[in-house]
Amino acid sequence: MFSKIAVTAAALLAFPLTAAPAAADQARAESLPLADAVQLLPTAAESRDGYQRTSFKHWVDADRDTCNTRAEVLIAESRVEPTIEAGCKVVAGEWYSYYDGVTLTAPGGLDIDHMVPLAEAWDSGASGWTAARREAYANDLDADRSLVAVTARTNRSKSDQDPADWTPPLADARCTYATDWVATKLRWQLTTDGRERAALTELAAGCGQETVDYTPAP
Repeated sequence: MFSKIAVTAAALLAFPLTAAPAAADQARAESLPLADAVQLLPTAAESRDGYQRTSFKHWVDADRDTCNTRAEVLIAESRVEPTIEAGCKVVAGEWYSYYDGVTLTAPGGLDIDHMVPLAEAWDSGASGWTAARREAYANDLDADRSLVAVTARTNRSKSDQDPADWTPPLADARCTYATDWVATKLRWQLTTDGRERAALTELAAGCGQETVDYTPAP
């Protein structure tokens, strides 16, 4: 998603490997128990002042392969080889909506859910980001659970709510959901409010050995 910068030999001589350790640290994957991961999330008051959904540009074709972000997620999450027509139009496949345990074969019944909704991300720190970083967040294909294909009805039921007010209707999905939520917030260094943190703490207490795996976003 981010363009690679060509570095000349002269530049390498001028800056001999000084940036490499920082870049490596930034990309280092982290793994820790869910309960511990929740405690890493900073707490802050939320504010929706100035929020507009258009502040997060999506769905884009970042790699210019004719498939936008929605299509990329549908292709990646189909349990069978999807049927794709001209212009990267995904018309058939098999998708499991883990929020409610429903399997679909037609993409029209699916929404691509931002694990942490755009409005919630805005409330939690994205209001201070650049437009480019918000676009990167809204089209994050580099983390498996930042975006997920789910039934339209569950996505719309969730809307912009955090886990204090909404969890998946399928009880068996709630630990996975809490894990994915926390991983996304840690990846993007987003905060939690008090009610959200309390809800996540309660969920984590019942999730046994669930582990949060994430890589900090560039």
